[in-house]
Amino acid sequence: MQAIRGRDTKPEQLIRRLVHAQGLRYRVSAKPLPELRRTADLVFRPTKVAVFIDGCYWHGCPEHYVSPKTNPGYWSQKVAGNVSRDRDTDQKLRSAGWTVLRFWEHEPPQECAVQIAATVNRLRAQQER
Repeated sequence: MQAIRGRDTKPEQLIRRLVHAQGLRYRVSAKPLPELRRTADLVFRPTKVAVFIDGCYWHGCPEHYVSPKTNPGYWSQKVAGNVSRDRDTDQKLRSAGWTVLRFWEHEPPQECAVQIAATVNRLRAQQER
């Protein structure tokens, strides 16, 4: 399992490039909340936006997740734990005033980047008022 990338996956890199090209700056693989031992793929601290790009297999995509043939009990339980932790992370961040955006790795990167930029720009405009 050590060969599995926890960050800098191709979908992440594509979305980061597109978001950066729109003039937005962010932290990569950062903890939105210091006391929470979880990292978001992109963090916009001033606007409190945390972005997660979830892999279809590891996060149990309803469209693409297929239970493995080898040791299915272990892996299905592992993925279920990941999904549960994702929901817990979302809840904790939202209760702390953060906006959480989650995307699947198979979603078009351009659409993800547009949605991220729109959310960050909307929240910046609200802060300026």
